[in-house]
Amino acid sequence: MRLGALRHRDFRLFWIGQLVSQIGTWMQSVAQAWLVLELTQSPLQLGIVSALQFTPVLFLSPIGGALSDRFAKRRVLLISQTAMKLQALVLAVLVWSGHIQYWHVAVLAAIYGLGRAIDIPARQAYVTDLVGRSDLANAVALNSVVMNGARIVGPAVAGLLIAAFGVALAFLLNGVSFVAVLIALLAIRTEGRPDPAGRLGIREGVLGALNYAARTPPVAFTLGLMVIVSLLVLNFNVVVPLVARDVLNLGAHGFGLLMSALGSGAVVGGFGVALLRRGQPPLSFLAGSAATLCAGLVALALVGHFGVAAAVLALLGCCQILFTTGCNTILQLIAPNELRGRVMGLYTVTFAGMTPFGSLLVGVIAEHLGVRVACAVGGAVGLLGVIVLVLVARRAGIAWTHARGV
Repeated sequence: MRLGALRHRDFRLFWIGQLVSQIGTWMQSVAQAWLVLELTQSPLQLGIVSALQFTPVLFLSPIGGALSDRFAKRRVLLISQTAMKLQALVLAVLVWSGHIQYWHVAVLAAIYGLGRAIDIPARQAYVTDLVGRSDLANAVALNSVVMNGARIVGPAVAGLLIAAFGVALAFLLNGVSFVAVLIALLAIRTEGRPDPAGRLGIREGVLGALNYAARTPPVAFTLGLMVIVSLLVLNFNVVVPLVARDVLNLGAHGFGLLMSALGSGAVVGGFGVALLRRGQPPLSFLAGSAATLCAGLVALALVGHFGVAAAVLALLGCCQILFTTGCNTILQLIAPNELRGRVMGLYTVTFAGMTPFGSLLVGVIAEHLGVRVACAVGGAVGLLGVIVLVLVARRAGIAWTHARGV
């Protein structure tokens, strides 16, 4: 069955709840970036806020993964989703009251990042509990469709709301959107109980995951690719608003449309994966999609018209989904059940945890040399990194057609 993951009742509930919540999340992402630029006019300070939002993900995601191997994943998700809902509502109240300051945004971004550090590994590992390994690749792709379908709707709606009513309403609607996922989680019957073998102490669990990744070449290669791409390429929350404002001279609505173009390409890629991919992708596919992402960021440095920028961002969105769903699927299928949460914690570190450094890098370069140079440097250095990693992997004799765990 092409969309076999939707046969599972609990996954359908989870999928629908995530769709509503992710629309709100992308609305907040656009509103937060625009609010920082309104308050500071500084690309560097925008990069700092993005870095603060993702720093907890870098340091605490392995702990979040260990928690999801130790406790029922549904319970972990109920706690993390509630915390992020409260963060959005506090931000809305501060903006509406007129008392919002830059440091408020920075602190609340860090709190949101703390919630995500616990939420992402548990959410990723929970998918296998909901659908089983046979439908995992399809479920991962469908989750990507949800996230990136929301990336189309959320930024476009946020741009219109910001232009008409200001940023506060976008934050409020994000807080309300968490109700959908909380209701879905309460209705789901699958607890996502941990494997008894995975009930280790936090320190022992994290060290065990690192040791497993180091002695499993396909896992190490996949995580290495993700570090390079996440650090140097996947910084669109900083790059796109700067391209919109400083290169194309657009307002909030144009920024929202560019983010929607990124999401449109991602949805096309997600549906393509959901309908066509069967099982585990080869490592060569990951390397090729990573290289294409790097080249696409270099192309973004050259754009001068809205239509061309939207087309390049759509291509980047498609390639991002092909790359990230491939990495996600490989890691979950290779990892044993008792390690799955912790391996997905490492996935979160390499996927979202590198963003603080990437955001600061983009912010610093854009502040001093311009956003075009920031895009060109990120893409070129990233492409070089992918080539070096592939050469090292070839010398190590990693199988490119089918990766197996040990």
